Amino acid sequence: MLFGRFAFTVRYTWFKNWVNSPAGQRLGLAAIPDGPVNLRMLRRTLALELAYRPGGVLASKIHLKHVAVATTEGYACRPGGAQAELLSEVNKHESDRNLDLVLAEFRNYQQGILPAGPGARSLTAFFASIDTEITAAFETTPKIQHNDRDILNLLTKRAKVLHLGPANYCWFTDPSRALCLKIAGTPTADRPLVGMCDSARCPQATHHPTHRPVWAEHAERTKTFIGQLGKTRTVERDRLRADHDRALRVIAEIDAATTPQPNQDIP
Repeated sequence: MLFGRFAFTVRYTWFKNWVNSPAGQRLGLAAIPDGPVNLRMLRRTLALELAYRPGGVLASKIHLKHVAVATTEGYACRPGGAQAELLSEVNKHESDRNLDLVLAEFRNYQQGILPAGPGARSLTAFFASIDTEITAAFETTPKIQHNDRDILNLLTKRAKVLHLGPANYCWFTDPSRALCLKIAGTPTADRPLVGMCDSARCPQATHHPTHRPVWAEHAERTKTFIGQLGKTRTVERDRLRADHDRALRVIAEIDAATTPQPNQDIP
């Protein structure tokens, strides 16, 4: 209830009679028409009054304690209003962030710092094609200085398929190759299941220096768990050792790829 537990019908009748009385008229109050009124109608009216102010839909959500903005939009008869606007802003920020990440990795490639992981070869080949295209354009028009915006235009398509995992980047270029979708039995999905990602085996996953601390912490914790197991826990020990070895392998691959090296042609 909006105002707590009380006899709303009785109090509303008293209030209406007072507003419609000479006392209320002297104060300039508009007369309340006859008709049924309940707390749900009052709550909806309050939501409408709040929602049609600037930024009111989100304010109504907070004051009325709605779990989702969609509920407030239903009260305010404005489906898709603030929710659609907020989603659009979030998507815009995600697109900008992805472009910045792809550009940073392309700059790393130009400096000889390569990605690691099963999808590293594909990503490196893509960066090589972009670098070749930029070089060819510079040779054709040497007086034109190519800035980041020109490069971003070439990287935009790859940035659209980038999804961030806690310990890897997922380049979702081909759903049929996504290991997470194969495991989940949803090969036609249009987004990866990042929570199910096994980036050490997925052909569309890459590891970068920013992911190394996550893998290092995982390896350290796994090593601690192995040391705490009893002698009879052979199955758990074997599983944890395999997990620990995988984490060490990923760390070694990241370290090897992070060492600057001259760019080589991709065979």
